[in-house]
Amino acid sequence: MIEEQHTETIPALISHFIQGEFVESLGGGRFETLNPDTNAPLAMVASGEPEDIDRAVASAHEGWQNYWRDMAPKERARYLNRIADGLESATDVMATWDSVDTGIPIHQTRGQISRAADNFRFFAEMATRMTGESFPNAPHFMNYSVRQPIGVAGLITPWNTPLMLETWKIAPCLAAGDTAVLKPAEWSPLTAYRLARIIQEADLPPGVFNMVQGFGESAGAALVRHPRVPLISFIGETTTGQEIMRTGSDFLKRFSMELGGKSPVVVFGDADLDRALDAVLYGIYTLNGERCTAGSRLFVEDRVYDRFVADLSHRIQRIKVGHPLDPETDIGQLIHPEHWARVKSYVDLAPVEGFTVVAGGRRPPDFPQGNYLEPTLLTGVRNDMRVAQEEIFGPVLTVMPFHTEEEAMLWANDVRYGLASYVWTGDVARSQRFAQGIEAGMVWVNSQNVRDLRTPFGGSKWSGFGREGGHYSFDFYTETKTVHVAAGSHPIPRLGI
Repeated sequence: MIEEQHTETIPALISHFIQGEFVESLGGGRFETLNPDTNAPLAMVASGEPEDIDRAVASAHEGWQNYWRDMAPKERARYLNRIADGLESATDVMATWDSVDTGIPIHQTRGQISRAADNFRFFAEMATRMTGESFPNAPHFMNYSVRQPIGVAGLITPWNTPLMLETWKIAPCLAAGDTAVLKPAEWSPLTAYRLARIIQEADLPPGVFNMVQGFGESAGAALVRHPRVPLISFIGETTTGQEIMRTGSDFLKRFSMELGGKSPVVVFGDADLDRALDAVLYGIYTLNGERCTAGSRLFVEDRVYDRFVADLSHRIQRIKVGHPLDPETDIGQLIHPEHWARVKSYVDLAPVEGFTVVAGGRRPPDFPQGNYLEPTLLTGVRNDMRVAQEEIFGPVLTVMPFHTEEEAMLWANDVRYGLASYVWTGDVARSQRFAQGIEAGMVWVNSQNVRDLRTPFGGSKWSGFGREGGHYSFDFYTETKTVHVAAGSHPIPRLGI
């Protein structure tokens, strides 16, 4: 039964946030955002154009010069903690809006709101710990390095777990002393708007945070092209990331790119198979399968393959598909009808590619409308098939047996992506061989995706480059300057005497 939600009404118009105020587009453009439960309009959204980006960038640059870059780190931290307080006090509202906007189950969006607040608290502390290094060179020099903010950062975020990923960018950006122009994903605009209200209530100086809603082709491209935006941090599809880099290269912008993923999960027969089973299900079927680090390619040692697949199929058929505000729902709706059609098109490749749909793959009969799709398991898959090589980004799991460790390693790496990876084994030496040998930016051994905010997050190969998290975020959001201070006694060559 759907629990009664005590929340604010979603406004009829989701606007931009520039110079500390909510504003419409200069040209008056708007678009509809859809409710994934019915695909009926949920709200109208201001559609940003280049002139709106100009306005936001000018505001951010002014805020950087006048308020933010020279503010003491402990003062920046005070603002970030205030924003975290606001997020925590608005948990019910934010979680409900996030679920209605994205289709992610309410018990999962509540966790995302908590994580969003954690992001601000963590980087509030990191702001006060940002240090340089000293390089004494007695008796002639004292050399040292400092980190300095760079300016305006363009933050372009995706529609999956939108609030958490927006705060993952905003918090380190502001902690480092930069100012922000956020371009949220057009399919999930609600929580960015509500976050801007919290930031406004936290009394952040005007211009330090700005948000322009709209489409990538207009607002996003204008942000990337803008000459006063030296930093672009992006999460999204690999093809979009390539286009952003092409556009921004004329201005020698600094990029942080978290792109697509097709992460392997390797399960050996000596693993704790019950825990591995739980982790596999969690990794692909939570967040409706729309998770960048989803373990979507499962490799199981052949001696336990039949048992493991049977257990998987049994558990998958018991996963509850339902309305995201129902606290018992495990999988809600996919974000948009276009995305539903894309995910379903991969399942429909079965007669072409020759794999078998063991479980799911259909619209649930109880939900004739909306973007509902049953959790899906594919067997009889070869590693060269499209379903094993391309990012589906939905609740679809491929599973393949392997015989030797070398075979598992070869197949795990035989994909263009390299974001996350997972290995399950009771052999410590083997776990270390896999941790070293898998071509991915992150490896979890005998664990699902459990984040530690101190560690670097990012991928390799076509999954992007750059690392954010902990002090690694400041490698992107700050410039390192070296200062050489002479004691006045070192020799200086004399010319023209």
